[in-house]
Amino acid sequence: MSYNILEENNKIIIKNILDFDPKHIFECGQCFRWYVEEDGSYTTIAYGKVINVKKVDNDIILSNTNMDDFNNIWFDYFDLGKDYWAIKKELSKDPILEEAIKFGQGMRLLNQEPYETVISFIISANNQIPRIKKAVELISMDLGEYAGSWNGKDYYSFPKPEKLASLDVEYIKEKYRVGFRADRIKETSRRIYEGEFDLDCIYNLSRDEGKNLLTTLPGVGPKVSDCILLFAFDKEEAFPVDVWVKRVMEYFYLKEETNPKQIGLSGARIFGRLAGYAQQYLFYYARELGIGK
Repeated sequence: MSYNILEENNKIIIKNILDFDPKHIFECGQCFRWYVEEDGSYTTIAYGKVINVKKVDNDIILSNTNMDDFNNIWFDYFDLGKDYWAIKKELSKDPILEEAIKFGQGMRLLNQEPYETVISFIISANNQIPRIKKAVELISMDLGEYAGSWNGKDYYSFPKPEKLASLDVEYIKEKYRVGFRADRIKETSRRIYEGEFDLDCIYNLSRDEGKNLLTTLPGVGPKVSDCILLFAFDKEEAFPVDVWVKRVMEYFYLKEETNPKQIGLSGARIFGRLAGYAQQYLFYYARELGIGK
């Protein structure tokens, strides 16, 4: 994809970009390191860098960054190499998805850091987004490295696995308010740190192979594994099934109550290689409008 890009005063301006709305991207449930500013912009931290993202008319302004970081980090992070117009055109052949896409037209799948994504989605099990965000922030503030500040707030990177692996389970539980997930966080971190589990190899695996491998980690079940595959490893056919996806699939497509495994198989059958994008549009649509409750 080619873009008209300007660099000025510690900012990157992407001119006249379609299919990019910070609200849809950051609030669609795929990530937890974002903060809304008073001007409606979003500040996030990824790969040890702090960036502010604001939509002004048809332009996207990335503040606190430069062209090197844009090329090396943010182009891939915001999935700017994908043609979302073509993706949405294909998915919009389905009239239900057409409406969901209109509602969340500016959504893009982020390419996030694998280890942080694993721990974040272990924390997400039977949890609510504000609590997940708070836990991830507490971990980062306690163990991460200072990454910079924006608008008077300091930001810290997510720590390396050895930091969480070295802590007592009770400390993790009480300090970061993660409850029963504490032992899963510690053990998963230990396996990754000590080399028992190779996260990087998942890039070269199929979705099914990656899913089978990830579910050997404590706290990583079918839904969490698909979230990790979709949001950190670009496995765009992954189809995470949470309560909202279950409801919207039953309401619009299956017309009966069924189990998450069957819904996942149905998602793969109906949406094929673009199932991950369909899942995100449907999730955001259903959750924001309360469809299927």
